[in-house]
Amino acid sequence: MDHWLPTLPWWTFVVRGAIAYVGLLALMRMAGRHSFGEMSAFDIIVLVLVGGTLRTAIVGEDNSLCGAFIGVATVLVIDRLFAWAATRSPAFNRLVEGKPTTLVRDGQLLQDELRRHDVPMPAFERSLRKRGVVDARDVAEARLEPNGKITVIRQSDTRG
Repeated sequence: MDHWLPTLPWWTFVVRGAIAYVGLLALMRMAGRHSFGEMSAFDIIVLVLVGGTLRTAIVGEDNSLCGAFIGVATVLVIDRLFAWAATRSPAFNRLVEGKPTTLVRDGQLLQDELRRHDVPMPAFERSLRKRGVVDARDVAEARLEPNGKITVIRQSDTRG
């Protein structure tokens, strides 16, 4: 029976889960967009370590199943609430998700933007090749999207 009943009041898991979600969201925004756009071995290690660390932040020393489920349910509910608010408020969406950044404009590679967002040239070149583009001069626009993905519009796509 000890494994079912939490050792702390239920609302502590709700508060801790909410704080962990909002705190991690803020940290991920500060870390930048590239964090999980293309998962490298480093990104996977960070993801695993963050998950393990936040488990402690949400449930503390409680080892009950109920406490863990309350914490997870809280994170899922807050995620749904943020998604709901982001679809209804462009300002909230920009705050939570961010704005895209142009990396190539009219065939001109914007090196400063690549560096500012820590996008390695090989990763950028892979994104071009996925779209069938060999050279940035053939790109009308390439953007680093808020989700960390790079989208590419070829010059030929804009000519009709």
